[in-house]
Amino acid sequence: MDMSHSEETHPKDVAIGPEVIQGYLKTLDTSPGVYRMLDAESRVLYVGKARNLRARVSNYSRPTGHSPRIARMISMTASMMFLTTRTETEALLLEQNLIKQLKPKFNVLLRDDKSFPNILVTAEHDFPQIKKHRGAKKEKGAYYGPFASAGAVNRTLNQLQRVFLLRDCSNAMFDSRTRPCLQYQIKRCSAPCVGKISPEEYRRSVKDAETFLTGKTTDIQARLAAEMGAASEAMEFERAAALRDRIKALTQVQTAQGINPKGVTEADIIALHMESGQACVQVFFIRANQNWGNKDYYPRVGPDVDAAEVLEAFVGQFYDTREPPRQLILSNEIENPDLMAEALTGKLGRKVELLVPKRGEKAELIDSALRNARESLARKMAETATQAKLMRGVAEAFDLKAPPERIEVYDNSHIQGAFAVGAMIVAGPEGFLKNQYRKFNIRGDALTPGDDFGMMKEVLTRRFKRLIKEDPERSEGHWPDLLLIDGGAGQVSAVREIMEAHGVGDIPMVGVAKGIDRDAGKEEFYRTGKRPFALRHNDPVLYFIQRMRDEAHRFAIGTHRAKRAKSVGATPLDDVPGVGAARKRALLAHFGSAKAVARANLSDLRAVEGVSGALAEKIYDFFHERG
Repeated sequence: MDMSHSEETHPKDVAIGPEVIQGYLKTLDTSPGVYRMLDAESRVLYVGKARNLRARVSNYSRPTGHSPRIARMISMTASMMFLTTRTETEALLLEQNLIKQLKPKFNVLLRDDKSFPNILVTAEHDFPQIKKHRGAKKEKGAYYGPFASAGAVNRTLNQLQRVFLLRDCSNAMFDSRTRPCLQYQIKRCSAPCVGKISPEEYRRSVKDAETFLTGKTTDIQARLAAEMGAASEAMEFERAAALRDRIKALTQVQTAQGINPKGVTEADIIALHMESGQACVQVFFIRANQNWGNKDYYPRVGPDVDAAEVLEAFVGQFYDTREPPRQLILSNEIENPDLMAEALTGKLGRKVELLVPKRGEKAELIDSALRNARESLARKMAETATQAKLMRGVAEAFDLKAPPERIEVYDNSHIQGAFAVGAMIVAGPEGFLKNQYRKFNIRGDALTPGDDFGMMKEVLTRRFKRLIKEDPERSEGHWPDLLLIDGGAGQVSAVREIMEAHGVGDIPMVGVAKGIDRDAGKEEFYRTGKRPFALRHNDPVLYFIQRMRDEAHRFAIGTHRAKRAKSVGATPLDDVPGVGAARKRALLAHFGSAKAVARANLSDLRAVEGVSGALAEKIYDFFHERG
């Protein structure tokens, strides 16, 4: 993006409000661009785009005629910054990008930015694998998606395996099989690993699966029905029964998807419902005339924001890092549909349409998505009210000044000190904030196995150092209002020392220890300089704390297991510079084990395919210099 750039801030001693904004008018022209409004502490209050920067700023300089939200924003503005762009479309893209980056107080903000999973049919094997894939598309093969959630992918994969009997095992597992696995026994795989199906027939199944994933299901169904009839006539009843099961599974896939629009091949259905200052956006993914799942979002909105602004902000931020489909079917008009269509068309490299249907199949799709949005928001508001009550209960139980906005809970997991990890989960007024969870690989070489005090010290030291570095003013909302740690008086005392050493001893911290008989429900709570106490057995706050501890434990155990599983396939070869996956496989195939590679002489290493003389010397030196 080619942009001229001018940034200005207003002197600190000038009044806040319309007069400050008025002062910028003489420095601005009629270019399109993006502006930022900042408060007296230089925190960004609002990011906006303008077709004409001078005209837009002139509007803000008027003392009256604004909505309550805009009036409050103007009254807090101490300075402004400007970036001019060549076109309005560039301004729109830049605006949404800056909102995501800076998270200004007065903008509509999409808080969930996770990537979506795809189905991958691999290409580099005689018997391709079908599997879930998330992230960069580096592996060779055909990708189908996006699916709205892991659940939507898993459901489709499950049904596809029943219909097309494709393998989901890794190549290593496939190569090591000598007899069929459980997937074959339960009729989810055709067992190509042990020759139960020919390569030609398996390839045809792969082609059928890909045909299904591109939306051409009726052809497959008709062919399977014809094959079933032929098998039945030839009295091959077992084959006929297997084909009948596959047809039934194919019908179930289509039924499970619920919405299967005939006239919509590729679109995202986006419906907004707003109520009591809160918003829910429901997104349905339609690909290949099939429903590939739906997901709800709860963008942060203000009390007097209109639907057009909310939906435009959502669309802009949602597709900032994602590829848009050919059509967006919206429940409401947005503020700048022409600019948004142009921006998304540029991103996709082919035309993107924005539609707000009033009748027909597309309107029915919107009605269905709106109903989902309405119901989801009602549930969310009920949960939020309950959560707010629990936060007030936590504040009361632990003598906090106010209900906490951010609670951090810490846990450790290890087996006799091995594969040690620390875990932090976060809870707030809206429940668990999973995108804020953090894991810590315990690196402390001086720690004795199973030293929980040492592990906790390392985790919290790293956590506070990072917080102090990234947000020294405690203004970004990343600092906890309450820490919950696992343990009693000793652990609390040790953690308090760590906190005071880092100058954060003012943050409330509570140790949660199992009480009599280590029985859940009899937890005791420990705080510095106060007597331990327990909550009533049926107190909702106690259940909430137990739930937070369980979540921290679940996250720690999951992280620990992942670390342990990763190490199972590890060998000393992983640490040799220049030895990647292919050469590692070649070395292990040639010598049989990593130990044998370590003992090999130079001439033996040179004999391995793909290992040059220089690499053979590197490998030899690596194992012999360390000894």
